[in-house]
This record gives sequence, structure tokens and C-alpha cells, in this order.
Amino acid sequence: MVAASPVVSVLSKAVAGERLTPAEGLLLLEEADLASLGRAANEVTQRLHPEPYRTYNIDRNINYTNFCTAVCDFCAFYRSPKSAEGYVLPLEVILKKIDETVELGGDQILLQGGLHPDFKLDWYEEMLSSIKTRYPQVNIHGFSPPEIYHFTKVNKLPLKTVLERLRAAGLGSLPGGGGEILVDRVRKAITRGKVLTDDWLEVHRVWHSLGGISSATMMFGHVETLAERIEHLERLRQVQDETNGFTAFICWTFQPDNTQMDHLASAGAHEYLKTNAVARLYLDNFRSLQSSWVTQGLKVGQMALLYGANDMGSLMIEENVVAEAGTVHHLTLEQIRQSIREIGYEPRQRNVFYQLVDRELELKAVNASKRLPQLPVVS
Repeated sequence: MVAASPVVSVLSKAVAGERLTPAEGLLLLEEADLASLGRAANEVTQRLHPEPYRTYNIDRNINYTNFCTAVCDFCAFYRSPKSAEGYVLPLEVILKKIDETVELGGDQILLQGGLHPDFKLDWYEEMLSSIKTRYPQVNIHGFSPPEIYHFTKVNKLPLKTVLERLRAAGLGSLPGGGGEILVDRVRKAITRGKVLTDDWLEVHRVWHSLGGISSATMMFGHVETLAERIEHLERLRQVQDETNGFTAFICWTFQPDNTQMDHLASAGAHEYLKTNAVARLYLDNFRSLQSSWVTQGLKVGQMALLYGANDMGSLMIEENVVAEAGTVHHLTLEQIRQSIREIGYEPRQRNVFYQLVDRELELKAVNASKRLPQLPVVS
């Protein structure tokens, strides 16, 4: 009897629900073929999510400012504090954007900005409380770990105090933005003036200790090694072991256009699907993985549901950061729902906790999308 190859043995181990080591994760990235990775990742997804549906949500990215004191070579969105192209959205514009989101059946906003040098914590508290007073039903998924860490420095306050005050003002959950690669060698190579790995993770750790939830991300395909991708996944898995506060993992490929790293080639669909599948096999304590159709487009985003993802992510009524880097994919709600149907699942809308919304809200969103297929974006 011929012994199974090392790759086959590792894939079988993951499918059986056993934890992979960093060396085994690296082996899969280096040597496993895409088809085998997809089959194994899909088996794990089926085990974790035997239900007959796959999910999506409806939210809107609201970037309240693009002024930023950090310098990220991969970012085409930020502007320096003295730039004439910088902006801060007035509160009435933010509220109008949320009006439109609610009209389309959305129940969440993603609220993120640059690292503004001047705003004190009460500015953010007032923004949050104004939003929650007008829209108590809308979850504010807001402020990436680099922003939270920046707030502690500007206000000279402990991390826990900052998070407690933001939560009291209306912050509902934390996004995983600014994760890039959670290895300091990489972070120092592509950013200046931005939180490093341990402090990025500590923001989530403390938020989780307060009872909060958050998402985790990875932007790959630039200067990191394959081993550093696995190190990133390992650091996330360790925190999840401690807190169980991450709801989902989302990875996407670096988009080079209009950035200071535009000399690098963009990673393609093969690399994206491979990394997504390995993440599903490695992150055994994460229940959900989101597809990244916003960077990959409809068909590859759909394929991700067969390569480890169980969620199509957001309708994304508005997106600015990736768009500034030259990647603009727009999907209607019906396209998202149809892409799920085409692979044999029922499409269902969910909330930030990955709970299904009631059928009435889901139907409202479907009908609204038919009446208003393209709402005007408030600038």
C-alpha cells in the first residue's frame, strides 16, 4: 500500500477537524494544487455550515474622513493632513447616507476614516450618539484597530477607556481593517506611523473582553512571504482561542493601481482562491469566512463559496478605499442572490452576528432593490 503524500495527509487532517500546525499550513500554500484545496475547504465549510443557505448582508462603507497621519504605500485613499484633497464629512451627509442604506433594507454601516491628527474622542462620541439616536436599529461597525490605537495616543487615554466610551456612545462592533499582514517586518516595510501587530491584536482582545465582537482580515499579495501569510493566520487563531470574539475572517488581494506599490503585480484569482481555502483549513476556530467579490468580481467571488467561504459579504452600497486603487466591481442585490442560487443554496440576508434577519426585512430589501436599483451616492 502506497503511503499518502504529505499534502494529502494534511488535507485529510484538516477535513477531520484536527488543528494544522504552521508548518502544515505552509506546506499547503507551497505545494497543494488548487482543486484539492477547494475540495478540502468545501468539506470543512459543509461540516461547519450544513444548512441549505449561504448568506450576505446589506451595509454601506462610510469614510468620514480621508485625512490620515499614517503613510501606507499600498493605500490610494488617504490624504496628508495638509492636502487640499482631504475632506471631513458633515454629520448631515453621514445621516443622509444612512437614510439611503435603511431605504435599501440595510441594518449596518461600516464607519471608518483615516487617522485624523486633531479630533478628540468627544468628536467621535458625538457622531456615534447622533447616529444611534436617529437610527437605533442600525449597527455601527466602526473604527479599525489603527484608528482605535490612534485615539489612545491623541487623547492620552488607556485602550480600555477609549473602547468603553465608544461603546457607550453607540459603537456596536469592530471591523478588522488595517490588518494587512500581521507581521512587523511587513508592516514596517509598507507603512509608517501605523499600529504594529501586537497592538492591532490587543485592540481586538480588549474589545472582546468587554463583550464586543469583531471581524478579522488579511490583505495579501504584496511583499509578504507565504510563511508570513501563515504567521498572520496563526496570530488570529491564537487570539480567537483566548476570546472567541471574531465572527468572521475576510481576505483579499492587494490592489496596486494609484498606489506607491504599483510596480508590484496584482495577485490573481488562483492565488486568492488558494489563500482563502488554506485560511478555511487553518482557522479551525472561526465559524465564518467572507468572499471578497469587491476585489475579485462576481464569478471569482461566487467561486469562493466553493473554496471555503460561507458568506458573500456585503451588498456594499458604497465603497471608496478599494475604488481609489482602481478596482471597481458593482453588484446588485439580485446578482448576489442569484450567484448563491447558482451553486445550489438559498440566499439569506444576515446581520453582523451572522444571524438571519427576519423574512420581512429581507423581502423589504429585495423589493427596494427592484424599485431603486441604483440609489444616488451622496458625495
